[in-house]
Amino acid sequence: MTLYYSLVFALLVLEMVVFMSLIVPLPFKLKRKLFAFISESPLIARLQYGLRITFIFILILFLDSVNRVYRVQTELSSLSKDSQHAAATMIGSERMEVQARKFYSQRNMYLCGFTLFLSIILNRTYMMILETLRLEDEIKRLKGDPASKNSKDSAALGSAGQAGEIGALKKELAQKERDIENLKKQSEGLTREYNRMGDQVSGKADETPKKDR
Repeated sequence: MTLYYSLVFALLVLEMVVFMSLIVPLPFKLKRKLFAFISESPLIARLQYGLRITFIFILILFLDSVNRVYRVQTELSSLSKDSQHAAATMIGSERMEVQARKFYSQRNMYLCGFTLFLSIILNRTYMMILETLRLEDEIKRLKGDPASKNSKDSAALGSAGQAGEIGALKKELAQKERDIENLKKQSEGLTREYNRMGDQVSGKADETPKKDR
């Protein structure tokens, strides 16, 4: 196994460990503090950003492995169609070499595919746990639990649970601002053109009485 596929395997093992740690039952207060720390920690935010870039490279490796599997499968199918010619031209070691390439390509494809799939599951599980903790804290607050009121952990969970919605709203706001800027530019252009046309019309109106005289 090459170095980068070894790193992908290590990342897959890390994802499995993180997933198991997420589903381990913990007391509510401890779980709330843990997820509040994860949501507020700048180190975790940088780590998540780096992992997103890493998953882009893993996606490229996955597509490359799928392409390799397809090429090896095509080569094997072309050999099976003409088995007599293949038996005359290829020896057993060559057949084993093709089968080995097929095995390694499939292994790399499954490795990268499971790593990407587990990353999606981890993200959804994390967001669902955040939403569950936020709802549980909201229920405690409605019941009048004083510990849930004015809690920094609750505020952190609430902000983390709404992070995706806030990001979408920010993108929409930025798009609206760009639209407004474009409308302003168009309005300024129309105003300049209107003033120019008004000056031309007024100039012609001034010249007409002079000619009549």
